[in-house]
Amino acid sequence: MDENKRAFLDKTPSDEEMKEIVIEELRKIYDPELPVNIYDLGLIYNVECWTNEVSLMKWCKITMTLTSATCSMSDVIVDLVKSISKRVEYLENVDVDIVFDPPWDQSKMSDEAKLAMGML
Repeated sequence: MDENKRAFLDKTPSDEEMKEIVIEELRKIYDPELPVNIYDLGLIYNVECWTNEVSLMKWCKITMTLTSATCSMSDVIVDLVKSISKRVEYLENVDVDIVFDPPWDQSKMSDEAKLAMGML
């Protein structure tokens, strides 16, 4: 491995570190209709990050759902999630996979989200 490649890889976060960075960014995105971020709301089912072998940059796939299949703000939320790659250094791409199985329900909310919604 040449020196430039090694130096670049030494500066980049590990896949697990990138996952934690992305989760922190997800916590900054609030559902436009609720006073809770999408991570604590339980809309994020999985975050997987890896190194692209060609660019050596990180790629992440986020599997998420919406509070309902007819959510009028779905495009806004997905665009905000995809835009994480523009704000995080060494993150080249964020792919978003929207799923509705299992369906979202209030049990997926964190205690912080339930408290913010007056449910605790």
